[in-house]
Amino acid sequence: MPSMVERLLEQRAQLWSQATALLDVADAEKRDLSGAENEQYDKITEDMRSLKERADRFMEDDRTSRDIDEALRSFKGREQTTESRLPELRKFVNGETKSFEIMPTVKELEEIRALSKGTLTAGGNTVPTTFYAKLWEHMVETATLLAGGATLFTTNSGETIDFPVTTSHGTAAAVAEGAVIGGTDPAFAKRSLGAFKYGEFALMSRELTQDTGVDLEGYLARVFGRNVGNLLGAKLIVGVGTTEPAGIMGSATLGITGGTGVAGAPTFDNLIDLFYSVISPYRNSPNASWLMKDTTAGVLRKVKDLNGQYIWQPSVIAGTPDRIENRPVFTDPNVAGTAVNARSVAFGDLSAYVVRIVNGIRFERSDDFAFNTDQIAFRAIVRGDGLLADQTGAVKFYQGAAT
Repeated sequence: MPSMVERLLEQRAQLWSQATALLDVADAEKRDLSGAENEQYDKITEDMRSLKERADRFMEDDRTSRDIDEALRSFKGREQTTESRLPELRKFVNGETKSFEIMPTVKELEEIRALSKGTLTAGGNTVPTTFYAKLWEHMVETATLLAGGATLFTTNSGETIDFPVTTSHGTAAAVAEGAVIGGTDPAFAKRSLGAFKYGEFALMSRELTQDTGVDLEGYLARVFGRNVGNLLGAKLIVGVGTTEPAGIMGSATLGITGGTGVAGAPTFDNLIDLFYSVISPYRNSPNASWLMKDTTAGVLRKVKDLNGQYIWQPSVIAGTPDRIENRPVFTDPNVAGTAVNARSVAFGDLSAYVVRIVNGIRFERSDDFAFNTDQIAFRAIVRGDGLLADQTGAVKFYQGAAT
């Protein structure tokens, strides 16, 4: 682990100690946090979130750098660095070349993947596999369910797929000797997985593509991957179906309703009830996780168990989420915050949610769209859908009371 990451995680642990000290003082005096204390607590939790994001990013950048260096060292001829490839990439982005290829190794070419249909003016329809991987990586990074264990499969075309959805597993029955075996059959419903289309468009000045010394490959991957990922990710959480994916928060079943007079905020008992409302095969699955908004996470950091211990378990390893009841916590801004009637927390086996992606991500460019301003147009497009395949209770939600 890079020393920078270790220092960030140490700072995060120190901040958590400061936060719990604030809560302990208020708890000992049997009062809520004062206005100033609340402000300080909110600042600490925001700093903790920022430190975690930075640590995860540095760790991922370190892994990516090592992977690139290892790949480049294997190329035939002189050892290439990321910087030495920038002129080639700049020519591709500027439309001077039709493709951007890596040097061949042992008489074999590295795979070059066509990501779009049709012929563009400059013919820039191919990008290196490394770029595609980064683009996809950043999309997954911003779509919480893709990063949090949802089941993902890809298809080569976008025709509607009829998908069986389990609504009941049936029941067994006691049987007397010689009697007819009873019980009930499993129940299934049929849902359709479509291919809803989402994309992002951006313009880049030709001067930038010609003169820049920055990592254009990384910049384009981040911009398009994150923008597309944010949009698709939102639909996978709260989409209403029919004209968009059926989001997990609308497809999950009720686990527990909170008490009245608390503005929808869950208690420790509520969380335990939600945890055990999910049957053991799903509760004990490696993909069993919590899903909530960042502000809800801030609320739950203040909650203690019956032994007076905080239920929130901060991560001390870069790239791993915090935990509650030893299950990972994933946060997504599209989940509702704590409020009356709000579905603010979900728990269960997130792999029961299925995401269908058609042909990965398309990446395309045009030199003619903004001809009058001498800009180059880029776009990224993804087609996909999602649904909760097992609706017998694989994922359940906590809902605030009506008052």
